[in-house]
Amino acid sequence: MSLEPLAVDPVHARRRCALLDAMSAESPSSVAVFPAAPVSLRNNDVEHDYRQDSDFYYLTGLDEPDSVVVLDSRNRTMTLFVRPRDPVREVWVGARTGVEGAKERYLADEAFPIAELDERLADVLSDRRRVYYRLGADRSFDDRVLSAIARVRLRQRAGVNAPGEIVDPGVLVHEMRLRKSSEELDRMRAAAGITKDAHELAMSRTRAGMHEYEVEALLFESFRRRGAERLAYATIVGSGPNACVLHHTRNDRRIDEGDLVLIDAGCELGYYASDVTRTFPVDRDFSREQQAIYELVLESQMAAIDAVRPGGTVRAVHDAAVAVLVHGLVRLGLMTGTVDEIVSAETHKRFYMHRTSHWLGMDVHDVGAYHIDGKPRPLEPGMVLTVEPGLYIAANDDTVPQQWRGIGVRIEDDLAVTQSGSEVLTAGIPKTVDELRRARLA
Repeated sequence: MSLEPLAVDPVHARRRCALLDAMSAESPSSVAVFPAAPVSLRNNDVEHDYRQDSDFYYLTGLDEPDSVVVLDSRNRTMTLFVRPRDPVREVWVGARTGVEGAKERYLADEAFPIAELDERLADVLSDRRRVYYRLGADRSFDDRVLSAIARVRLRQRAGVNAPGEIVDPGVLVHEMRLRKSSEELDRMRAAAGITKDAHELAMSRTRAGMHEYEVEALLFESFRRRGAERLAYATIVGSGPNACVLHHTRNDRRIDEGDLVLIDAGCELGYYASDVTRTFPVDRDFSREQQAIYELVLESQMAAIDAVRPGGTVRAVHDAAVAVLVHGLVRLGLMTGTVDEIVSAETHKRFYMHRTSHWLGMDVHDVGAYHIDGKPRPLEPGMVLTVEPGLYIAANDDTVPQQWRGIGVRIEDDLAVTQSGSEVLTAGIPKTVDELRRARLA
């Protein structure tokens, strides 16, 4: 299920206009500078697969390295600096957009070869009060921007003013990215559909005697076969005790009969991520203890999902999950005390040490502030977040009876906040005990 990229169309132009409006409201004489993601070497002269910077792609739709976009709030223009066409080099790495393509395909008002950036950047920054630029992300590019500002200062005797402010553009762009448009939500639903198929395939094919990396291969093959460009993050396949390792990505253990297998895997489609975790038993049914922990995590997830609504907060979602988990742990005899005592002392963190939610979008841990003026921000329609409670009882935890040790469970779905509540984008991926039993027999 492949979709054309959200590029070279009015979507990106609307985003740029919205950003220019926000820039003008803050500082009418401002310029924003966004460099493309640099190429990263894997080893010697072999490069890692290229993935564009999310902010750059969000505003342009261009996924080539060695590019820079400049947005001018005073003149309301976009200038692109790109690699020129090079027929010899393109034989090796494919066609480039080029200067003319930047205008024709990406609707740049002006475009220049990237080699001209340094000499033109001082002109771009002249007589501008504010520069929107993210310092610290790329130190070498920081030097280029700061050098251009220094050159502008040398022109002050001629009546040219240098920028007096450098502001992180994330204060504007990341707030835009936090609220998804209908086009973005459609893309995320499509990514979720591809991820659903991959998880169901893994559930039906995983058997004792396989290695975790074989399950990882099933997931990746399914993602690519359905048109996803890449993984949204490194796939986690944790079997047995590895299910208690939150970011287990070695995926090298042999799966044993009776293990729980925790799979945390999602694809990226058109620069939008999905993020799903499911946990299921291999070959035979849940043990009594495994099922007790599993159903407790599922109960907590459902309580947390119910808390996702306009006006709610990410903290409230987490608190709802924790309350159910702690109450259940006391009921099962794995903790002692009242829920309030345990939560206040944070002793539950030995079994549940992470938060329940994070923003999701172009990045799997997407941008956007979680607090405003020191307070948890209210959820709004268009925001997308994960809900992923879990319990992890380490295999070497001698404070609990043997039969509970080594049980790790996490259940994760992706939710979009709606006008009246939420939409579970990843609905339909088996997660009740009966659904998991049927999926394993499919």
